[in-house]
Amino acid sequence: MFLHLGGDVIVPKKDIVAILDIRSRSSVITREFLKTAVEEGFIINTAEPGKEKTYVITSNEIYYSPISCTTLKKRALSSY
Repeated sequence: MFLHLGGDVIVPKKDIVAILDIRSRSSVITREFLKTAVEEGFIINTAEPGKEKTYVITSNEIYYSPISCTTLKKRALSSY
């Protein structure tokens, strides 16, 4: 199955490692992790600048999404 992250981005559910609220970026370790990901080109932004609510870590990339964690979780748990 797949999960729609916003925009035209759909990822396989089996590739998702974590779905995290954008506010968790306040942690020093998380900021360092995301900074490294940006430097190495792993970030894909599916939201307009300033509209990011969630970041989704997959086995290959990290996606910024305009969709809340709660909504993405509901979509991921649905069977269709």
